[in-house]
Formats: sequence, C-alpha cells, structure tokens
Amino acid sequence: MDQTIIKFPDFDFATGELLLINKPYKWTSFDVVGKIRNSLKPLKLKVGHAGTLDPLATGLLIICTGKLTKQIDTFQAEEKEYTGTMVLGATTASFDLETAIDSEFPFKHLTDEQIQDATSTFKGDIEQYPPAHSAVKVNGERLYVKARLGEEVELRKRYVTVSEFEITRIALPEVDFRIICSKGTYIRSLVSDFGKKLDNGAYLSKLTRTRSGQFLLQNAYEVADLVQYLRQKREET
Repeated sequence: MDQTIIKFPDFDFATGELLLINKPYKWTSFDVVGKIRNSLKPLKLKVGHAGTLDPLATGLLIICTGKLTKQIDTFQAEEKEYTGTMVLGATTASFDLETAIDSEFPFKHLTDEQIQDATSTFKGDIEQYPPAHSAVKVNGERLYVKARLGEEVELRKRYVTVSEFEITRIALPEVDFRIICSKGTYIRSLVSDFGKKLDNGAYLSKLTRTRSGQFLLQNAYEVADLVQYLRQKREET
C-alpha cells in the first residue's frame, strides 16, 4: 500500500513561522498551540493562533511562532470560509452538539424553496448575538463558564458581514451549507437564527473552516504528522 510522503520545509521558528494546521475534532485551539509548543522544547518561543475554532469544529487553524506572533491580529482579521451541516427541527442551549436537545419542532413541511429563500436574510451586514456557551469574555469571565453554572448571561450584539451563504444539500432534517464571512461571525448563532427565520429550530452538527484569508485547508498539516516531524528533528540535534 502506497503511503503519502509528507515534505516539510526547513523551519525557522525563532524568526517566525506561519503554520497551517487542520484542527482535530474535540481539540481546543489552545490544545493545538500547546502541542506544538511542547514539540519545540527546549526552545522557548512564543506560539499563538489566529482565530479560535470551537472544540466541535474542525479545519484550518493558523499558528504563528516567534516574531510572527506580532502579526496574529492581521491574520485573524481576514475573512473566513466554512462548510457545515445544520439540523432543523430541534434546538440546543449551545446551538450545537455540546448540549442536549431542549426543544423539538415539526420540520417535514419545510420546502427546499423556503430553506433556500431564508438565506437572503443573512447575507450582507447583519447583527447577531454570541452563543451563551462561547469563549467571549464579559467583565473578564468567559460566557461558557457562567452558562455551565446556570448563571444569567449578558449577551451583547455584534455586527458582522456574510458575503456568501449557499445551501449545498437538503436532506431533512439535515441541511449542508457554505458561508464566507467576516471576523467574529458565530456560525452557531447564524444557524440558530436561521431556524427561527423558518419559524422552526436549528442547531449546528458539523463545521469545518476551509479558508482564512488567502490560506486554504487543503494546504494544512495534520497535527500528528507535524509533531512527529518536530520530535524527530529534535532527536537528530
């Protein structure tokens, strides 16, 4: 059986490297940063990511090292592209699979035309509220910490831009989509609002970031492959 040979460049982590990583399912963005930072020991370098992905999301995560960490805000500000799947006919408190279904609705009456037409509401400059179960900080505390404790959460609306919102498959209750949007867009919130637009419910069941600015997921490394390479290089030296 043929095995793909992965070619890595001669990295210069101290000067600064931009690494494209395919974030695994259920890993936090900080898990990826920590894994790479540990693989670079005993070098003591700054390592950071440009744009958080939820643990249940996968796809492109930009990691910067060394002096390139100063440019993280620039990379983070660029538009993003996502593909994903929403489930109509139900809602969850977290707007995704992190929490259990809390409400159910009939959905078989929904037509393909209704679903396609509903996307127009969410194109252009829109306002949305972040999910209560999110990493947004309010008064220095993450919203998800308060939400998991059952405390009241103050949600503040934000303005974002959705330049493309395409429905790519309808197989009720599942609906696949592709979205291009600005920094700070919560796809979970958009999906929840999409369900409300249909007088129904919806939650996010799958999400993958396929692009960030000019950088593509198809050019990303798998974490395990990169970590193995870095450890081998460390042993050689």
